Amino acid sequence: MYLDEVRTLVIDVLSLGPSAAALTADSPLLGSLPELDSMAVVSLIAALEDHFGISIADDEIDASMFETLGSLTRFVTFKLTA
Repeated sequence: MYLDEVRTLVIDVLSLGPSAAALTADSPLLGSLPELDSMAVVSLIAALEDHFGISIADDEIDASMFETLGSLTRFVTFKLTA
């Protein structure tokens, strides 16, 4: 539902370039994108909070959230519907 918006944020925050537009819900993120380091995770979380108007608590953040583009999108969807 929010996959395109999350993809765009990931591409923008990580400065991945136009080839990253091919990312799908199954595309691995953490451990697969060298651009997604600890500082980038913080920046991406801030971008998600700003864009979607959500608040993400520290204890909600774990590696599974950033496993794939789909898992990140599911987390955002959960936060928006909670």
